[in-house]
Amino acid sequence: MADIKNSIAPLSTTTIDKNLVDAPTNNIYEAISIISKRANQINGDIKKELLEKLDEFATYNDSLEEIFENKEQIEVSKFYEKLPKPHSLAVQEWLENKIYHRNTADEALEQ
Repeated sequence: MADIKNSIAPLSTTTIDKNLVDAPTNNIYEAISIISKRANQINGDIKKELLEKLDEFATYNDSLEEIFENKEQIEVSKFYEKLPKPHSLAVQEWLENKIYHRNTADEALEQ
């Protein structure tokens, strides 16, 4: 997984030049499709990592009335809330040419 904790991806909405986004593919729709797929991958990775960390704090008992608030668990949750959103991370990776992509239709035509 990419190092999302040290990413320079923006935390809020920013405007990006369309020409920068579609430059690698010359097709804005293809570029957005690739970015979207990468954002889904990043989201899954973040979710998996968060659930693994929160599982460390899980207490299993049969009583539904007892709810324990764990300060460390709250801090972990707050940390993940402050991270850039998956789509921002994916766009940043795309702009830095860190996403590998290929067009299988072009490969079929070459054969």
